[in-house]
Amino acid sequence: MPILSKAAGWIALVGLSSATMTLAATPDAPAIDQHDATAATRAVLEQAARDLPAEDGRDFEFAQRGFIASWPDAVIRQDNGRPAFDLAGNDFIDGNAPDTVHPSLWRQNRVLRAEGLFRLAPGLYQVRNFDNSNVTFIATPNGWIVVDPLTFAEVSRAAFDLVRQHVADKPVLAVIYTHSHTDHFAGAPGVTTAQDVASGKVQVIAPKGFVDEVVSEWIIAGTAMGRRAFYQFGYFLPRGPKGHVGMGMGTAIAAGKQGLIVPTQEIEHTGESVTIDGVELVFQMAQDTEAPAEFNLWIPHAKAILNSETATGTLHNLQTLRGAKVRDGQKWSESLTELLRLWGGEAEVLLASHHWPRYGNDAIRQHLSHQRDAYKFIHDQSVRRMNLGQTPDEIAEDLRLPPALQADWAARGYYGTVSHNAKAVYDRYMGWYDGIPANLNRHPPVERAKRLIAAMGGREALHGAARSAYEQGDYRWSAELAHNGVFSDPSDTVSRTLLADSYEQMGYQAESAIWRNIYLTGARELRQGGPDTIAETGPNYLMAATPLGDFLGFLEATVVPEKAGDAKLAFNLVDTLSGDRFAVTLTNSVLVSEQGQTIPDAPTLSAPKPVLLGILFGQVPLEAMVKAGQAQVDGDTTPITQLATLLEMPKLDFNIVEP
Repeated sequence: MPILSKAAGWIALVGLSSATMTLAATPDAPAIDQHDATAATRAVLEQAARDLPAEDGRDFEFAQRGFIASWPDAVIRQDNGRPAFDLAGNDFIDGNAPDTVHPSLWRQNRVLRAEGLFRLAPGLYQVRNFDNSNVTFIATPNGWIVVDPLTFAEVSRAAFDLVRQHVADKPVLAVIYTHSHTDHFAGAPGVTTAQDVASGKVQVIAPKGFVDEVVSEWIIAGTAMGRRAFYQFGYFLPRGPKGHVGMGMGTAIAAGKQGLIVPTQEIEHTGESVTIDGVELVFQMAQDTEAPAEFNLWIPHAKAILNSETATGTLHNLQTLRGAKVRDGQKWSESLTELLRLWGGEAEVLLASHHWPRYGNDAIRQHLSHQRDAYKFIHDQSVRRMNLGQTPDEIAEDLRLPPALQADWAARGYYGTVSHNAKAVYDRYMGWYDGIPANLNRHPPVERAKRLIAAMGGREALHGAARSAYEQGDYRWSAELAHNGVFSDPSDTVSRTLLADSYEQMGYQAESAIWRNIYLTGARELRQGGPDTIAETGPNYLMAATPLGDFLGFLEATVVPEKAGDAKLAFNLVDTLSGDRFAVTLTNSVLVSEQGQTIPDAPTLSAPKPVLLGILFGQVPLEAMVKAGQAQVDGDTTPITQLATLLEMPKLDFNIVEP
């Protein structure tokens, strides 16, 4: 899951040191002109149902095995009474799939509905469907080890309350983060405190490079990722058969307070073991697979593998559609091969940080080998076709997994898909250019749209072609045509309507939850005339852990050349909290910050990091901070105050479905 960030927009002076943030719950937004499935969509989904694997009921049994208890109320609430997670939100997912949801996606969410506290093996428990991810509890003689404490403190605390009430009321002795994504660490304040960690009462264990990867993902491209994440996760879609039907990895995202409690120990090597209160855990490094910093766990006494997010109940993303660095499908498959070799022969329980466990050695070995083969097949066949001269679109159009993998529910594309994973493999090796000269320097979208419409004989001709494609059920083509109509003229209501209607039917037909969410969110924004908004209070919880140098790197990417012109600036910065010193210069519209350097005779601004950021991002006046004793300037303040006038802060509501 991404960090829903707008970077500098969350910079605040008050409360920064708390390193916590509150996000509003997913809104219960009213439906906007939701339509029924067309005859063409019904036909597609009826055929999809006939093509699905045979149902043996095993996933349902695995998901329900060991159930102990669930939360006593339909809603887990925040301290302010607002919902943190609506446990009844997916109650509509029952019985046969409606004609507005792919039957395979419907089935996956029926399995995911199993919620609450489960016993997986002696001393091994998991709470599922209190959030997008799972939290695991490993019992020790005197306490608990908590693995991946969810996205928000409120749901993490509720999960721990269930464990204490129904299993054993013992303290947390250790928290483990399997990897560097928000839904696996940001709920840690719900089960422990930074004070207990600092005092040594609680260990926090993570893979090598964990904090660096957490920070790097949110700071530079956090705004763009956040905006696109609203699409990927369907954040503003109302739950229901015509709206939000899960997210592929879970049913929904919770809400509440987030925090980062920094690890006290990093695992660096496969085979490293840690013993906590007599319970041994052994680690396998899985770096640069699903996350840049990730590991899997072997729990010897339970004969259990906790494989973080490297083998779940769906095909995963080699490149997440919200945006991120392309993942290495070959390395991912090699990691699963190693996992099989290490513990596959003796494991009796396989659990992950999403979805449901698997029991029995045969089922575990099959699951891990099928997941491994899926990633390797996509990698190898995309490379083979790439070397035959095929473009990303050509590779993705008809690449299919082998029959045995197509028949495995867990290798189906509820989250990642063969289509966009194949394109990711191409991008990893070849970049954005597909080798076709006509695509080397295309006109930008608005200009291209205008020229296309002119070439078709005008707007009425475009409308006719788009309408005809829609009526024939060719929604990919009607969407492409209508998209050009909207980009040529956003006030073109015929194109807007056709585009929204096309996206909606494509969403209904999608087996991938995130494809569905993207299409339906696009339709929603077209119909309501713009993006939804999100309310957040308090500073970003990652800010305290983010070095000043990373913020300066972000600042450097906000300089507007038209404003900067031929301006030349130079000054020094000193963070009085950390002692970090930077020399900052601006020439040729390029802002450069050099850590550990000083520019002689240039002014120097000294202040704690939060104050420095407030001044540099233009959120508080320099003079006011100096007057209040929060900052000190040696020299002329002009270069410092001038910089803020040359910047443009990114926005979390930029257009996607219209120019």
